[in-house]
Amino acid sequence: MDRGTAQAPRNTGAGVWLRRYHDSAPAPVRLVCFPFAGGSASYWFGLSELLSPGIDVLAVQYPGRQDRHKEPCLESVAALADGVVDQLPSDGRPFALFGHSLGAIVAFEVARRLRDSGPGGTGPVHLFASGGLARPYRPAGRSGTLDDADILAHLRAMGGTDERFFRSPELQELILPSLRADYRAVATYDAPGPERLDCPITALIGDADERTSPEEAGTWRERTGAAFDLRVLPGGHFYLDSCQKQVAAIVTAALAATAGTSGT
Repeated sequence: MDRGTAQAPRNTGAGVWLRRYHDSAPAPVRLVCFPFAGGSASYWFGLSELLSPGIDVLAVQYPGRQDRHKEPCLESVAALADGVVDQLPSDGRPFALFGHSLGAIVAFEVARRLRDSGPGGTGPVHLFASGGLARPYRPAGRSGTLDDADILAHLRAMGGTDERFFRSPELQELILPSLRADYRAVATYDAPGPERLDCPITALIGDADERTSPEEAGTWRERTGAAFDLRVLPGGHFYLDSCQKQVAAIVTAALAATAGTSGT
């Protein structure tokens, strides 16, 4: 479900796929943030505010939501990753990727594509994989075909979604198209074999996230030939809602270490 800010934040513009909500032009490093299933770019407004102006934050806007609601949703992780890669700035500035839930695997696929041909001829300096997705959500006996009841049941089980959503056919009519596409993208995603990135990875989860355990989140260690860090913060799958300051501190410290930033 879209958990963006209540007021539409100012968009300073960074292409069809990317939104910049705060002016951080002089920042020495850039952070590209990828939303969860059903999510939108505006979810990252708060983190952008905390990290600016020391880090230039770009939030990904998938097709089919908010100001892109008239566009058809994409139903594969590969298509989402390709769309972002095509519009990433190529000014040579060091950049990192932060993805939550579905966004974590989209960010990983973007990192794979940029490993040898990223902006300025380099890949990301860091990948932040938030909210797990150590295992795709696939209902028993199904592969890639999820009905609305499956999706709504999974949302309710994860917690963090206002119960009024489940009682409102009008809200569901607005949000379910993007949820269907995003859940299908996750359910049909085939992770690559033993393949590692060159950049460090930080995995972040909530200590009450029933979907992903610390052990499962720790499997992100297998995806990097560089340093790995696992951070467990208080909260469930959407721990980010109440832990933005802690997350901002983790990101700032990690990017200061890997990209030579001075922090915010």
